Amino acid sequence: GRLEFVGGGWCMSDEAAAHYSPAIEQLALGRRFLRREFGACGTPRVAWQIDPFGHSRQLAAIFAQMGYDGLFVGRVDYQDKATREQLREMELLWRASTSLPPPAADLFTGILPNVYNPPSGFCWDQLCSDPPVVDEDSEENNVDNIVSTFLQIATSQAEHYRTNHIIMTMGSDFHYENANLWFKNMDKLIAHVNARQANGSRVHVLYSTPSCYLWELHRANLSWSLKMDDFLPYADGPHQFWTGYFTSRPAFKRYERLSNNFLQICSQLEALAGMAARDGPYGPGDSSVLREAVAVAQHHDAVTGTEKQHVADDYARQLAAGWESCQLLVANALASLSGSKENFVFCNALNISVCPLTEAAGRFTVILYNPLGRHVSWPIRLPVNGASYAVTDPQGQPVPSEVVPISNFTRRLRGDRSSATRELLFQASAPALGFSTFTVSRMSRGDPRVPPAQTPVLSQPREIQNEHVRVLFDPLTGHLKEIQNLDKSISLPVFQSFYWYNASIGNDETPQASGAYIFRPNSSEPIPVSGSKQVSTYLVKNRLVQEVHQNFSSWCSQVVRLHAGQPYVELEWTVGPIPVADGWGKEIISRFETTLQTDARFYTDSNGRQILERRRDYRPTWNLSQTEPVAGNYYPVNSRIFIKDKKFQLTVLTDRSQGGSSIFDGSLELMVHRRLLYDDNRGVGEPLVELGANKQGLVVRGRHLVLLDTVESAADQHRLLAQELFMAPYTVLAPGGGPSYRRGHPSLQQVRWGGGCPGRGGGAVTVPPLTLSPQFSALRRELPPNVHLLTLAPWDAGTLLLRLEHQFERGESANGSQPTTVDLLNLFSAFTITSVQEMSLGADLPLDAVSRLVWTPITGPAQPRPVPKLDPSRVTLQPMEIRTFLATVQYKVPGG
Repeated sequence: GRLEFVGGGWCMSDEAAAHYSPAIEQLALGRRFLRREFGACGTPRVAWQIDPFGHSRQLAAIFAQMGYDGLFVGRVDYQDKATREQLREMELLWRASTSLPPPAADLFTGILPNVYNPPSGFCWDQLCSDPPVVDEDSEENNVDNIVSTFLQIATSQAEHYRTNHIIMTMGSDFHYENANLWFKNMDKLIAHVNARQANGSRVHVLYSTPSCYLWELHRANLSWSLKMDDFLPYADGPHQFWTGYFTSRPAFKRYERLSNNFLQICSQLEALAGMAARDGPYGPGDSSVLREAVAVAQHHDAVTGTEKQHVADDYARQLAAGWESCQLLVANALASLSGSKENFVFCNALNISVCPLTEAAGRFTVILYNPLGRHVSWPIRLPVNGASYAVTDPQGQPVPSEVVPISNFTRRLRGDRSSATRELLFQASAPALGFSTFTVSRMSRGDPRVPPAQTPVLSQPREIQNEHVRVLFDPLTGHLKEIQNLDKSISLPVFQSFYWYNASIGNDETPQASGAYIFRPNSSEPIPVSGSKQVSTYLVKNRLVQEVHQNFSSWCSQVVRLHAGQPYVELEWTVGPIPVADGWGKEIISRFETTLQTDARFYTDSNGRQILERRRDYRPTWNLSQTEPVAGNYYPVNSRIFIKDKKFQLTVLTDRSQGGSSIFDGSLELMVHRRLLYDDNRGVGEPLVELGANKQGLVVRGRHLVLLDTVESAADQHRLLAQELFMAPYTVLAPGGGPSYRRGHPSLQQVRWGGGCPGRGGGAVTVPPLTLSPQFSALRRELPPNVHLLTLAPWDAGTLLLRLEHQFERGESANGSQPTTVDLLNLFSAFTITSVQEMSLGADLPLDAVSRLVWTPITGPAQPRPVPKLDPSRVTLQPMEIRTFLATVQYKVPGG
């Protein structure tokens, strides 16, 4: 019992910039490893988040649902801590969900007295300079002095806590390099302090563990103060708000998000195709490499952007290796499920319009895989050199398509990596948990169906619109000025532009600089990126898309886009290299200004899931003395931020974690990029300069999706759209004409075009029926809109891990917030479920084996509800509930 694991995740994850999906995955991965290696004794009972820079409500709810008895944290805001010490509320009960019935998401939370460091004067290691305990008969004997100092510290600390037990952390970063020094001195300290009891001392010192300490607090049988909000943002001084890391390293934050998206696709296809995915015609595929890389990317010095540059490069290298391994698995699975052994191509640079296959081929295949439990319609955008293309869907029916010029900014971005001059656009659809295959053929110049090449309209545009949305622009300045929801007949003046905050440089007047962790602008007023208030624009308009291209400066541009059928506005921004020749670091924001009366309130998500109300210059649990009017009002935005009045709501969804706020009523802003020239002295040891591939400075491209809706209907839109953005469909390409393939079956004849030359036109050689599957869905029926397939992954031989979640909060939607029932046994078509066991969220314990300590809040006790008997044909999900199952399956796909 002397060895105890705390935390137990693959890493100690960040809590502000981490999305809940990979946060669950990395905890489950670590807990499974511990259980496999150490048995039941290896199961952690205490969550140990002693270094992250603030703590989120959603992650606390996750810890509770994984079976943790309590959580210990090291860093809380300096004002919050001072107040709690005075009130003796350093230990509390955190109610981490307003949707789940207590105590399902209640988590006892203890704040450590000194972050994770030993008391001052009691540090014994290679890096320490405190004197050792000298208890020999010597002039240097310092026992009385050391013991008296320690007793004073213990007495002072005990005044801030409620029981006669207190915890002290002994060690720190990079400590126990010389463990003998530590233990030799602690052994002496324990012996000499306890000897004072003979003289009336009431202090007894012992080695302990976090769970032993937690058990003693539970035995005290006290009622504890209740916390409903979160511990964000975090500041360790009046001008030291750790809100810069919400945006730091925005390219890596996007790569991490994309990597988890691809990991879920890889895991799903491995689960659907079984052994055929792991050992197929393209070689052995493996999802574990990417799974472990995504897990370690959740570290509080990884996705946060608070690592040195070479460490960030290594995290990215690990993710890239995981992608390569998963792409083999995806190719194997698609061959097995489609019945076609294609030469699959993965174009990973489509965000800058680079894909050698589509640029050169006269004919190719597009496979769109959809990881969601409902069908999607998704815009496809591919670099090409032809003037016109014919696109057909899985049934061979024509699909409308357009060819548009590639923007000059994209051409500059990609350099000489591509010679494509145009992009092919078409709208593709894919069934739930499945794929659709589209065929693309270049049309010859002499074909009468080839339309004339379009030239962008360079005059200042006044509006763009589709069936659902109209966007108006100021014809004089080129800025967005109004959004109209045509379905609801509502409109809202919305001005949007880019600005930068000048970063404090850490001189004598302002000793704290902006850095990887800390955001500290030297003025509350940002500077417009477009020095003149006019933005140069041009218009691209056709039957599939309408776009206004805005150029704010040589290093900042944006496309305002409406796809046909799309009920939201897409803003694709490109920022960088941020200029710093003037000696100032810069923090770039996209700001939206409206006429909404917001009463200092705005709303952000918690790890992409729960929504929390934020109030400017306010904290729910103490009287805030605001010393940084901008940085002190920034919060993490993992998936969305919105403002509203009594009627309308403006929501902006993000494609990665960013910092955001509402600095004045009716406005919201998101920080998209930052480049800094000084270190903020919080441990990185280097400025956040990110030079990028060409060593001139990092260029970042991303998307904001903007929704205007009524307050009553807004959640129905943003909940589903956020999942679609996070679990986006994935495009795999192929030249087409691959041989038929079934695992264990001989290859059939190859499909060839034009007498054996793919892409030259002509008819197809027929193949036996049912050998190719142009469309596939692994579900018998779509999941209800409020249910999300969070996890589908292989577990042990013959078993799959399945997580279903209700993705609405209680009361936020008339329809979406209702309970929903799903029949697991008749849900999937790719396999038959023969038995089901319900598990804890981490999937390492049967749900009925989870036994947590029950704590009493000051509002009165809440008893846990008994685990109901599982009926897999009627699985009911309540708002914000995640249910986890291990399913034993039999495959229907050959070779599964």
